[in-house]
Amino acid sequence: MDADLSGFDIDAPSWDQHTFLGRVKHFFNITDPRTVLVSEQELDWAKAMVEKSRMGVMPPGTHVEQLLYAKKLYDSAFHPDTGEKMNVIGRMSFQVPGGMIITGFMLQFYRTMPAVIFWQWVNQSFNALVNYTNRNAASPTSLRQMALSYITATSTAVATAVGMNMLTKKAPPLVGRWVPFAAVAAANCVNIPMMRQQELIQGICVKDRNHNEIGHSRRAAAIGITQVVISRITMAAPGMILLPVIMERLEKLRFMQKVKVLHAPLQVMLCGCFLIFMVPVACGLFPQKCELPASYLEPQLRDAIKANYGELVPSVYFNKGL
Repeated sequence: MDADLSGFDIDAPSWDQHTFLGRVKHFFNITDPRTVLVSEQELDWAKAMVEKSRMGVMPPGTHVEQLLYAKKLYDSAFHPDTGEKMNVIGRMSFQVPGGMIITGFMLQFYRTMPAVIFWQWVNQSFNALVNYTNRNAASPTSLRQMALSYITATSTAVATAVGMNMLTKKAPPLVGRWVPFAAVAAANCVNIPMMRQQELIQGICVKDRNHNEIGHSRRAAAIGITQVVISRITMAAPGMILLPVIMERLEKLRFMQKVKVLHAPLQVMLCGCFLIFMVPVACGLFPQKCELPASYLEPQLRDAIKANYGELVPSVYFNKGL
């Protein structure tokens, strides 16, 4: 429908980001895996539409629906800090197709050591790329830091998986099926902080309500990274905990024993079913734009803000990443 777009704010979220349900709806929209298939030309069109809307120079006859669709594509493919197009594999909209394949095979091939090592390496390579792509881009990370982060996280995941596999050899089969999740959870606790260590060292950019940069805070970085770690573990948990229980029972059926070749594709498909819901739910656990009371900041930064702004800045805001 045609509408007066003079008061339309394309950066205003369509759903209330102060509520969990509003954030889940928001992330259902921008993590839609179908956006991965959108052409480069259409993504460039979406960016141009968003930028024109911000400047208030929309072409005549532009519809609200066009702007909302452009915003969906823009949010799914462009970094919120830099506005640069993100690589396809690192986008959160690729979590369902990418995650379902990797997780499905991790859960299927957990018995032999070579398979465990290979799929944990593949998963951590994927996670490292996602973590780098969705970092707070205001804090640059060197190639050396990225390489160290990647090696450390991969080693942690492989060591956890191999060690727990050895410890659970005599345990019930279901316990062995849960080893991949333990390795993934442990690696997330290492991979994300390591990949974003520059934020912990130099601090993350914090802004006032009007988006003016007012400093860098290590405490804000620690909060943001902790929330991302919790979100990523939550994203993987239902599929990697419940699916082994489901497969344990299905594989006892006579029909399933005759079609073992279908076990891996079935696990991949079921992982996809879990991730379609868990990606937006996990991303929506915490606001992407975090609010932090100025009183919680480091004393030096808190004093600087008070000296420059008085009591005009009760809270600061920062992008925690995804």
